[in-house]
Amino acid sequence: MRRYKHLKEIQKLMWEHDHIRNIGIIAHIDHGKTTLTDSLVADSGIISEEHAGEQLFTDFMEEEQERGITIQTAAVSLAHKYEGDEYMINLLDTPGHVDFSGDVTRALRAIDGAVVVVDAVEGVMVQTETVLRQAIREHVQPVLYINKVDRLIQELKLTPQDMQEKFIKIITEFNKLMNKYAPDELAERWKVSVEGGSVAFGSATEKWALSATQMEKKNITFEDILKAHENDKVEELAEKSPLDEVILDMVVHHLPHPDEAQVERIPEIWRGDPETELGKNMIKSNPDGPLCMIVTDVQVDEQAGVVSTGRIFSGTLEVGKEVHLVSANKDGRIQQVGIYMGPDRVTVEKAPAGNIAAVIGMEDAVVGETLLEKNIEGKGFEDLQYVSEPVVTVAVEPKHYKDLPQLISEMRRISREDPNVVVDIDEETGEYLISGMGELHLQIVQHNLEDSGLEIETSEPLVVYRESIKGKSQPIEGKSPNRHNRLKFAVEPLEPEVVDALDKGEIFDKQDRKERARKLRDLGWETRPAKNVLAVEGQNIFVDTTKGIQYLREIEDYMADAFRNAVDEGPLMNEPVRGAKIMLTDAKLHEDAIHRGPAQIMPATRKAMHATLLVAEPTVLEPLLKVEIRTPQEFMGNVTQVIQGRRGQVKSIESEEELAIVDSSIPVAESFGLSADMRSATEGRALWGSEFEKFDEVPQSLQGEAIKETRKRKGLKPKPPQPQDLVE
Repeated sequence: MRRYKHLKEIQKLMWEHDHIRNIGIIAHIDHGKTTLTDSLVADSGIISEEHAGEQLFTDFMEEEQERGITIQTAAVSLAHKYEGDEYMINLLDTPGHVDFSGDVTRALRAIDGAVVVVDAVEGVMVQTETVLRQAIREHVQPVLYINKVDRLIQELKLTPQDMQEKFIKIITEFNKLMNKYAPDELAERWKVSVEGGSVAFGSATEKWALSATQMEKKNITFEDILKAHENDKVEELAEKSPLDEVILDMVVHHLPHPDEAQVERIPEIWRGDPETELGKNMIKSNPDGPLCMIVTDVQVDEQAGVVSTGRIFSGTLEVGKEVHLVSANKDGRIQQVGIYMGPDRVTVEKAPAGNIAAVIGMEDAVVGETLLEKNIEGKGFEDLQYVSEPVVTVAVEPKHYKDLPQLISEMRRISREDPNVVVDIDEETGEYLISGMGELHLQIVQHNLEDSGLEIETSEPLVVYRESIKGKSQPIEGKSPNRHNRLKFAVEPLEPEVVDALDKGEIFDKQDRKERARKLRDLGWETRPAKNVLAVEGQNIFVDTTKGIQYLREIEDYMADAFRNAVDEGPLMNEPVRGAKIMLTDAKLHEDAIHRGPAQIMPATRKAMHATLLVAEPTVLEPLLKVEIRTPQEFMGNVTQVIQGRRGQVKSIESEEELAIVDSSIPVAESFGLSADMRSATEGRALWGSEFEKFDEVPQSLQGEAIKETRKRKGLKPKPPQPQDLVE
């Protein structure tokens, strides 16, 4: 492990809240986040200034170095001097590729501010919009750094006036997104501007940057930048106005310290009452209060065991302290505390509120878990809201049957470390399935499995479908195996606004019933059904619409579990159901509890629910990608042909100087190999980005084949069951 000269300084600064900044570097892929991070790391003397921009200190995974992209968020604690005072910067370098946007979501929960990096030539791209939207949702304040200005000078040969116009355009687009996604008051307060000093521009590879503050302080103009490039004096420019100084000064001056941030963030991201004792301590970021921390990252270390990293919002992490895991409802004891220096975890004695730290000893912790000091009453944090769902699957099997137990163990480890990897082990069909956010995401998972020493074979990527309904069903009766219990269910499509609220995490299963009922009433539901929600699973809701049924309360949990099972594996092709409102309409139950146990109630519930879905005009949904392509005008026709040849739709085409900006939508099923086609169609001159857009109906002409193929792969009969096959 490296020796970190500034470690004593860091440990002292951890207790001085107004001298702490918890920040992330976020951006579209290849806009220069990790190169920028190198210069910021060099500011603390962790790496040499001359290697900054080339070492890519936070891309320490072998796969990251080979591919030249960030795959996993890396953390590093820096010390920075500003106006004579020392500051501690807890910095997270996040991925930019859409497949790893889940990592960005997790990182944003731990930080208070973000530096959004935008390529001066490419401008605001699809993933720029995605990460900014994520930051606003997590109440993380952004500042803007416009990178790769050297390209404007050397490649595009722009004049100072043209460069300024380019910057104004990027800043305007950035602030438009702020208006689009942030509440009015927040958008106004967080808008960035050159004059205000919340915008910087420069070149991470050349290690220089400027902001209005720096231009005034160092007496530098746009002309000086051009002259430095003309006269081959860029190194002198970097010495006079170093990148690390400009960016970290902007961070310290414009982004909030923990005490300021938590006043605003806690009511937004925590489910508890801010007026309780715990709530008040969290809002004050009080290191002497009861411990409360959210886990934002879990790694399974061969030597140390489970390492849980996250943000401490109240109290102090220290060895020996006993804690309660809120979601797991289990207790644990802190065995070790650490902070991160890129690839290294450095042990410290204590870590107080307002910091990002790692803890060893929480064997049951998962991402999103809340650690509370033992014997303290309190609620957990709001669930993390990911911008996408796993939409691509591969089947995996070991080359040698003896490796099967290790494969299962490794798959479970990976899905624990990355909650956006879903592992499904089908013991009936013998299939081992891994679902992820995209093709690249699954390639990285495959690489991780091979790194563990396994030899594996994988299928071609498969699309994750959703089942849904377009119509309503009449009540259908399900009978328990012993014939002593009868349950009637009906189904209808959920209102789009309710599905949207479920997607955004505004309605969820463990929500306070009164709060959920209020939200549903706001969305148009009547009071009684809004109050009587028995379960929420994915984008589906189970409601009790009955009155005065005897013994019903005793079987609610059995029905709720059967509902979850029924919508996790729908009747058409065992794929998850989306957008169904299933209602219990009547029940007749045996008076003796022994005759209405789970073995009787659950099969009757699941089969009847599947029958209702089958008579309510079932349909198949597929995931779509929003794809934005920037191409020279002469290749526009080729680009639209590629899109349309993949069942895609061109939504709009805009012109920007010599470029055409094509906004389109392409099914994930047709997106494999898109990069090669796009490069070929544009001679490699197109820039493009994609993000998950939505689930939409598969064309009717293709649905039969999709159902048949999926059922065959899963070892099911070729045709879905008929409703009468499920209920007599």
